[in-house]
Amino acid sequence: MTTETHTPGSPALTRTGRAARAGRGAPPQPPRRRFAGDGIWPWLFLAPLVGGISVFYFWPILQTAFYSLTDWGAFGGWDFAGFENYVALFADPALYLSFGNTLLYTGIVMLGIPIAVFLASLLNLPGLRFASLYRVLFFLPYVAMPTAVAMVWRIIFNGDFGLLNYGLGFLGIDGPYWISTPGAATVAVAIVGLWSSLGFAMIVLAAGLKSIPPEMYEASELDGATRWRQFRSITVPLLTPSIFFISIVTIISSFQVFDLLYAILGSSNPVLPKSMSLVYFFYREGFVNNDKGYAAAIAMVIFVIIGIVTAIQFRLQKRWVQVD
Repeated sequence: MTTETHTPGSPALTRTGRAARAGRGAPPQPPRRRFAGDGIWPWLFLAPLVGGISVFYFWPILQTAFYSLTDWGAFGGWDFAGFENYVALFADPALYLSFGNTLLYTGIVMLGIPIAVFLASLLNLPGLRFASLYRVLFFLPYVAMPTAVAMVWRIIFNGDFGLLNYGLGFLGIDGPYWISTPGAATVAVAIVGLWSSLGFAMIVLAAGLKSIPPEMYEASELDGATRWRQFRSITVPLLTPSIFFISIVTIISSFQVFDLLYAILGSSNPVLPKSMSLVYFFYREGFVNNDKGYAAAIAMVIFVIIGIVTAIQFRLQKRWVQVD
């Protein structure tokens, strides 16, 4: 029986007819394996990637998990300590203080996402002059050295002659000593983090805006939709995949904040123990107090927190991300 339509005498029909005649009365043959002839080549192409991930990601995770169950001496060497590091860690107030500071930092930096959506939409307006120049200017802080950025912002946040308090003075507001006041120091670092992350978010969102068909805006204009209505009903819903990606990257990078905090506040700042992030807490225990086992436990807690938050984001994205 032939299921395909071919002209009589065609090669396909000839092969089918020969196969039918040859297979008449013969037992059915098993289907040929699709990749049977590929051999070892797929594994050779995957080997560099799998090897790099295994060596630089999986192995350090396994190693850190093991060291979190050990007690390190001041001069090296380790003893198996079970879950003692975790018991001590969850009884340490510094863990909850650093976790709260990290959440505050993450929350403020996340405010940059709606700002980036608004700015990217403005830069995508048809006929806007120097749009490419504006994109470059917004992206520069993302590629700038964090130390150089921190030096500039330390001057802006100066409590006596800083530009920020100078500007607040015109509004009748007496600004605090931003980088030496508990609470205000975390907010100051988060403002810099928000400012630095705008460029990356706007580049991703600009790519998302290019994928929106212009016919949708033209049709909405014929229906009398205003710019604001187009932004709410077309731009934002169709940008939700990009917004979701940015939220994932922003939260992960915010939970790993260290260099900006260290560069702005400085290692000798007395407010640092009350403004430290989770990663700075890990750094202090591992490289200042030389308690590597305790620091490994902190690293594993950070790893688990980021994993849980990311899993929750992927779980909730089905309710608000539009993929069609």
